Amino acid sequence: MTADDLRALPGRDRWRADCTCATLQCAGWESIAAPLAEPAFRLIGSLRDPAVDEPTVEEWPGSRFWAADAPIAPSHFPYNRCEVRACATCGRGFLQYTEFGGYYVDHRVRQLDPALVV
Repeated sequence: MTADDLRALPGRDRWRADCTCATLQCAGWESIAAPLAEPAFRLIGSLRDPAVDEPTVEEWPGSRFWAADAPIAPSHFPYNRCEVRACATCGRGFLQYTEFGGYYVDHRVRQLDPALVV
């Protein structure tokens, strides 16, 4: 998926208090116990470039990716390793990244804000 694809997806403006995804208030990256999965969260696509074996770990210049207002930069870390998912009920978009450390796995999610896509 491209930056333009992300901008076209519904963002946090689709949030509804009565929706299944309402508990995910993750403007910035948040660790979650288990990855978002079907049927509650549909897989929309991937930001990982299949032609690149090892995507860069460089962040968007001048940003800290943990910040809630950090740009969503598909060609930079960690976005270049993300799946894009959508709530099956309301369609709100989410980015999902899994960190594989030496002795742990950390599932992280961030709600999509199309206005932050660069």
